Amino acid sequence: MTTLFLSHPASLLHETFPGHPECPDRLRAVERALEDEKFALLAREQAPLGTEADVLRCHGRQYVEQLRALAPTDSRLVEVDGDTTMSMGTWEAALRGVGGAVRAVDEVLGGQVTNAFVATRPPGHHAERDRAMGFCFFNNAAIAARHAIEAHGLERVAIIDWDVHHGNGTQNIFWNDPTVLYCSTHEAPLFPHTGDMGERGEHGNIVNIPLTPGTNGRTYREIFDLMVLPRVDSFKPELVIISAGFDAHWRDPLANINLTENDFAWATRRLLDLADRRSRRRVVSVLEGGYDLDALQRSTAAHVEALMAG
Repeated sequence: MTTLFLSHPASLLHETFPGHPECPDRLRAVERALEDEKFALLAREQAPLGTEADVLRCHGRQYVEQLRALAPTDSRLVEVDGDTTMSMGTWEAALRGVGGAVRAVDEVLGGQVTNAFVATRPPGHHAERDRAMGFCFFNNAAIAARHAIEAHGLERVAIIDWDVHHGNGTQNIFWNDPTVLYCSTHEAPLFPHTGDMGERGEHGNIVNIPLTPGTNGRTYREIFDLMVLPRVDSFKPELVIISAGFDAHWRDPLANINLTENDFAWATRRLLDLADRRSRRRVVSVLEGGYDLDALQRSTAAHVEALMAG
């Protein structure tokens, strides 16, 4: 059982305004979590740069060129929207996220490792085909899924998104694509104010499960067992991708769901069990949100430890 961890120092160079929750210290918290001796056998690689071809699997060329033109070459911060900014390091950081997700798919599907966790920033699941928002520029999980299908010939990929915010970008990208199942649990009402249960996609491949504020771990586990796992299992995915946001933790300042790191570990194990039956154990996890540094550190450790245990 081998788990691969992919990250890159360039992720620290994506700068945001002082006090912004999506800050470089998030990645430092992840790195601290994985310094523990229990992660000594974790395989580690630096995320390569994603290519334009990788990005264009999910994003329009005009959008990519607009972002490239916006990227500053000095110390300025450029606002893309009210809470999404670009700094001099953002372009490379975003491409490292893409490259890490693609490399994770290659190594998992190639059999070099059993599963992988990609920890880069900025996150990705709010990035729509032609729109950056919610701290996100390129949709790493979506690009990973399309890469698995187009480069490796898979026919069915499932993305399970447990970030506390709905992944409107992933839903937007796969709305008309029956080869990808997108299943999201998220607090509602909450940014980005999408993800109603009635939003099902053109082929019924979108599964949204809104959670009421205050939902605790016991209720979440019941929902996961009754509404998430059966839908994913019936899809028979050949690869499972996790949009692993840890902002549903009770400590997180941006939401009001009361999970703990043990709940994330439990959900990880449940998805690994499903992958053992359906996708030859193949799982790729990509970091999304998580804005309390202590909660992020503990949740990352619990998630990766579960991945390593298989």
